[in-house]
Amino acid sequence: MRVPRIYHPHPITHLGALTLSEDAAGHIGRVLRMQPGQEVLLFDGSGAEFPAVITESGKKQVVVELSERVENSIESPLDLHLGQVISRGDKMEFTIQKSVELGVNTITPLISERCGVKLDPKRFEKKLQQWQKIAISACEQCGRNIVPEIRPIMSLEEWCGEQSDALKLNLHPRAKYSINTLPQPVSKVRLLIGPEGGLSSQEIKMTRDHQFEETLLGPRVLRTETAALTAITALQVRFGDLG
Repeated sequence: MRVPRIYHPHPITHLGALTLSEDAAGHIGRVLRMQPGQEVLLFDGSGAEFPAVITESGKKQVVVELSERVENSIESPLDLHLGQVISRGDKMEFTIQKSVELGVNTITPLISERCGVKLDPKRFEKKLQQWQKIAISACEQCGRNIVPEIRPIMSLEEWCGEQSDALKLNLHPRAKYSINTLPQPVSKVRLLIGPEGGLSSQEIKMTRDHQFEETLLGPRVLRTETAALTAITALQVRFGDLG
Protein backbone atom coordinates (compact mmCIF):
# COMPACT_ATOMS: atom_id res chain seq x y z
CA MET A 1 0.00 0.00 0.00
CA ARG A 2 1.27 3.43 -0.94
CA VAL A 3 2.08 5.67 2.02
CA PRO A 4 -0.36 8.65 1.95
CA ARG A 5 1.22 12.06 1.35
CA ILE A 6 -0.28 14.80 3.53
CA TYR A 7 0.25 18.56 3.26
CA HIS A 8 0.90 20.49 6.49
CA PRO A 9 0.01 24.21 6.06
CA HIS A 10 2.65 25.53 8.48
CA PRO A 11 6.46 25.24 8.39
CA ILE A 12 7.65 22.10 10.15
CA THR A 13 10.52 23.29 12.32
CA HIS A 14 11.14 20.30 14.59
CA LEU A 15 10.94 16.53 14.70
CA GLY A 16 8.91 14.56 17.20
CA ALA A 17 5.20 14.93 17.97
CA LEU A 18 3.07 17.08 15.65
CA THR A 19 -0.68 17.72 15.63
CA LEU A 20 -2.01 17.83 12.09
CA SER A 21 -4.31 20.51 10.67
CA GLU A 22 -8.08 20.05 10.81
CA ASP A 23 -8.27 19.28 7.08
CA ALA A 24 -5.48 16.70 7.29
CA ALA A 25 -6.99 15.13 10.41
CA GLY A 26 -10.36 14.81 8.71
CA HIS A 27 -8.79 13.17 5.67
CA ILE A 28 -6.77 10.69 7.72
CA GLY A 29 -9.40 9.97 10.37
CA ARG A 30 -12.68 10.04 8.42
CA VAL A 31 -11.71 9.34 4.81
CA LEU A 32 -8.70 7.04 5.03
CA ARG A 33 -9.64 5.70 8.49
CA MET A 34 -6.02 5.26 9.40
CA GLN A 35 -5.02 3.98 12.81
CA PRO A 36 -2.09 4.51 15.21
CA GLY A 37 1.02 2.76 13.97
CA GLN A 38 0.39 3.47 10.31
CA GLU A 39 2.79 5.60 8.27
CA VAL A 40 2.22 8.91 6.48
CA LEU A 41 4.53 11.26 4.59
CA LEU A 42 4.17 14.96 5.39
CA PHE A 43 5.36 17.96 3.37
CA ASP A 44 5.08 21.66 4.20
CA GLY A 45 5.88 23.33 0.86
CA SER A 46 9.57 23.82 1.68
CA GLY A 47 10.81 21.10 -0.67
CA ALA A 48 11.32 18.52 2.09
CA GLU A 49 9.40 15.44 3.18
CA PHE A 50 8.85 14.18 6.72
CA PRO A 51 8.23 10.45 7.25
CA ALA A 52 5.90 10.02 10.22
CA VAL A 53 3.94 7.45 12.20
CA ILE A 54 0.44 8.08 13.53
CA THR A 55 0.38 7.99 17.33
CA GLU A 56 -3.17 9.26 17.88
CA SER A 57 -6.05 9.12 15.40
CA GLY A 58 -9.51 10.55 15.88
CA LYS A 59 -12.16 12.22 13.72
CA LYS A 60 -11.08 15.71 14.86
CA GLN A 61 -7.45 15.29 15.90
CA VAL A 62 -4.51 13.32 14.56
CA VAL A 63 -1.05 13.34 16.12
CA VAL A 64 2.01 11.96 14.35
CA GLU A 65 5.63 11.36 15.31
CA LEU A 66 8.12 12.79 12.81
CA SER A 67 11.29 10.72 12.44
CA GLU A 68 13.43 12.76 10.00
CA ARG A 69 13.56 15.54 7.43
CA VAL A 70 14.34 14.39 3.89
CA GLU A 71 15.20 16.92 1.19
CA ASN A 72 13.46 15.77 -1.98
CA SER A 73 12.64 18.25 -4.73
CA ILE A 74 11.25 17.04 -8.05
CA GLU A 75 10.68 20.53 -9.45
CA SER A 76 11.21 21.14 -13.15
CA PRO A 77 14.14 23.33 -14.24
CA LEU A 78 11.57 25.34 -16.21
CA ASP A 79 9.90 28.13 -14.22
CA LEU A 80 6.44 28.18 -15.81
CA HIS A 81 3.79 30.79 -14.97
CA LEU A 82 0.35 30.06 -16.43
CA GLY A 83 -2.01 32.95 -17.06
CA GLN A 84 -5.36 31.22 -17.61
CA VAL A 85 -8.53 33.08 -18.50
CA ILE A 86 -11.16 31.57 -16.22
CA SER A 87 -13.17 28.83 -17.90
CA ARG A 88 -16.66 27.61 -17.08
CA GLY A 89 -17.79 24.75 -14.87
CA ASP A 90 -15.16 22.31 -13.72
CA LYS A 91 -12.82 23.06 -16.63
CA MET A 92 -10.82 25.55 -14.57
CA GLU A 93 -10.42 23.03 -11.75
CA PHE A 94 -9.29 20.39 -14.24
CA THR A 95 -6.74 22.79 -15.78
CA ILE A 96 -5.33 23.71 -12.37
CA GLN A 97 -5.06 20.09 -11.23
CA LYS A 98 -3.32 18.85 -14.36
CA SER A 99 -1.09 21.94 -14.67
CA VAL A 100 0.26 21.29 -11.18
CA GLU A 101 0.92 17.64 -12.07
CA LEU A 102 2.80 18.81 -15.17
CA GLY A 103 5.05 21.11 -13.14
CA VAL A 104 3.62 24.64 -13.41
CA ASN A 105 5.03 26.93 -10.68
CA THR A 106 2.45 29.73 -10.64
CA ILE A 107 -1.12 30.10 -11.90
CA THR A 108 -2.92 33.43 -12.29
CA PRO A 109 -6.67 33.29 -13.09
CA LEU A 110 -7.55 36.03 -15.57
CA ILE A 111 -10.61 38.00 -16.67
CA SER A 112 -10.88 38.93 -20.34
CA GLU A 113 -13.54 40.42 -22.62
CA ARG A 114 -14.93 37.02 -23.59
CA CYS A 115 -14.54 35.36 -20.22
CA GLY A 116 -17.78 33.48 -19.66
CA VAL A 117 -17.57 33.47 -15.85
CA LYS A 118 -19.21 36.27 -13.86
CA LEU A 119 -18.79 36.13 -10.07
CA ASP A 120 -18.99 38.68 -7.28
CA PRO A 121 -15.85 39.32 -5.12
CA LYS A 122 -16.97 36.99 -2.31
CA ARG A 123 -17.53 34.09 -4.69
CA PHE A 124 -14.20 34.81 -6.38
CA GLU A 125 -12.48 34.56 -2.99
CA LYS A 126 -14.15 31.20 -2.35
CA LYS A 127 -13.04 30.04 -5.80
CA LEU A 128 -9.45 31.01 -5.04
CA GLN A 129 -9.48 28.99 -1.83
CA GLN A 130 -10.99 26.05 -3.67
CA TRP A 131 -8.41 26.26 -6.47
CA GLN A 132 -5.54 26.40 -3.97
CA LYS A 133 -6.86 23.25 -2.29
CA ILE A 134 -6.96 21.55 -5.68
CA ALA A 135 -3.31 22.52 -6.22
CA ILE A 136 -2.41 21.07 -2.81
CA SER A 137 -4.27 17.81 -3.56
CA ALA A 138 -2.47 17.55 -6.90
CA CYS A 139 0.88 17.90 -5.08
CA GLU A 140 -0.13 15.20 -2.61
CA GLN A 141 -0.93 12.90 -5.53
CA CYS A 142 2.01 13.60 -7.86
CA GLY A 143 4.84 13.85 -5.31
CA ARG A 144 5.67 17.55 -5.48
CA ASN A 145 6.87 19.07 -2.21
CA ILE A 146 6.55 22.71 -3.29
CA VAL A 147 2.96 23.90 -3.75
CA PRO A 148 2.36 26.21 -6.73
CA GLU A 149 0.79 29.57 -5.92
CA ILE A 150 -2.70 30.38 -7.17
CA ARG A 151 -2.52 34.16 -7.41
CA PRO A 152 -5.44 36.57 -6.94
CA ILE A 153 -7.66 37.04 -9.99
CA MET A 154 -6.44 39.79 -12.33
CA SER A 155 -7.53 41.44 -15.55
CA LEU A 156 -5.81 40.19 -18.68
CA GLU A 157 -4.27 43.60 -19.38
CA GLU A 158 -2.94 43.96 -15.84
CA TRP A 159 -1.27 40.54 -15.99
CA CYS A 160 0.22 41.13 -19.43
CA GLY A 161 1.64 44.45 -18.23
CA GLU A 162 3.56 42.95 -15.29
CA GLN A 163 7.32 43.29 -15.50
CA SER A 164 9.03 39.98 -16.19
CA ASP A 165 12.24 38.65 -17.71
CA ALA A 166 10.48 35.45 -18.80
CA LEU A 167 9.74 34.45 -22.36
CA LYS A 168 6.12 35.51 -22.96
CA LEU A 169 3.98 33.23 -25.11
CA ASN A 170 0.45 33.54 -26.45
CA LEU A 171 -1.09 30.69 -28.43
CA HIS A 172 -2.37 31.77 -31.83
CA PRO A 173 -3.80 29.49 -34.57
CA ARG A 174 -2.13 31.54 -37.33
CA ALA A 175 1.27 32.00 -35.72
CA LYS A 176 4.28 31.28 -37.95
CA TYR A 177 6.35 29.42 -35.38
CA SER A 178 5.73 26.54 -32.97
CA ILE A 179 7.12 25.71 -29.54
CA ASN A 180 9.60 23.38 -31.23
CA THR A 181 11.14 26.33 -33.09
CA LEU A 182 11.67 28.48 -29.99
CA PRO A 183 15.33 29.21 -29.28
CA GLN A 184 17.17 27.46 -26.47
CA PRO A 185 17.90 27.74 -23.62
CA VAL A 186 14.74 29.03 -21.93
CA SER A 187 14.39 28.83 -18.14
CA LYS A 188 11.32 31.03 -17.51
CA VAL A 189 8.05 31.21 -19.43
CA ARG A 190 4.83 33.17 -18.99
CA LEU A 191 2.16 31.26 -20.90
CA LEU A 192 -1.14 32.95 -21.74
CA ILE A 193 -4.18 30.77 -22.43
CA GLY A 194 -7.27 32.64 -23.59
CA PRO A 195 -11.00 31.96 -23.03
CA GLU A 196 -13.24 29.52 -24.85
CA GLY A 197 -14.20 32.25 -27.32
CA GLY A 198 -10.62 33.37 -27.89
CA LEU A 199 -9.07 36.79 -27.32
CA SER A 200 -10.56 39.82 -29.04
CA SER A 201 -8.58 41.63 -31.74
CA GLN A 202 -7.89 44.47 -29.29
CA GLU A 203 -6.59 42.00 -26.70
CA ILE A 204 -4.33 40.32 -29.24
CA LYS A 205 -2.87 43.72 -30.14
CA MET A 206 -2.39 44.43 -26.43
CA THR A 207 -0.42 41.22 -25.94
CA ARG A 208 1.84 42.16 -28.83
CA ASP A 209 2.38 45.59 -27.29
CA HIS A 210 3.57 43.80 -24.14
CA GLN A 211 6.04 41.66 -26.13
CA PHE A 212 4.14 38.40 -26.08
CA GLU A 213 5.34 36.03 -28.80
CA GLU A 214 2.63 34.22 -30.75
CA THR A 215 3.20 30.49 -31.05
CA LEU A 216 1.42 27.61 -32.74
CA LEU A 217 0.55 24.21 -31.24
CA GLY A 218 -0.67 22.47 -34.37
CA PRO A 219 -3.24 22.52 -37.18
CA ARG A 220 -6.26 21.72 -35.00
CA VAL A 221 -8.25 24.16 -32.86
CA LEU A 222 -8.10 23.03 -29.23
CA ARG A 223 -10.44 23.75 -26.35
CA THR A 224 -9.00 26.09 -23.73
CA GLU A 225 -8.29 23.31 -21.21
CA THR A 226 -6.74 21.11 -23.90
CA ALA A 227 -4.62 23.98 -25.20
CA ALA A 228 -3.24 24.76 -21.74
CA LEU A 229 -2.16 21.20 -20.98
CA THR A 230 -0.81 20.58 -24.48
CA ALA A 231 1.29 23.75 -24.38
CA ILE A 232 2.60 23.02 -20.88
CA THR A 233 3.55 19.49 -21.92
CA ALA A 234 5.32 20.73 -25.07
CA LEU A 235 7.25 23.33 -23.05
CA GLN A 236 8.26 20.77 -20.42
CA VAL A 237 9.45 18.36 -23.12
CA ARG A 238 11.53 21.06 -24.83
CA PHE A 239 12.84 23.03 -21.83
CA GLY A 240 11.87 21.10 -18.70
CA ASP A 241 11.97 17.52 -17.45
CA LEU A 242 9.41 15.55 -19.47
CA GLY A 243 10.22 13.06 -22.17
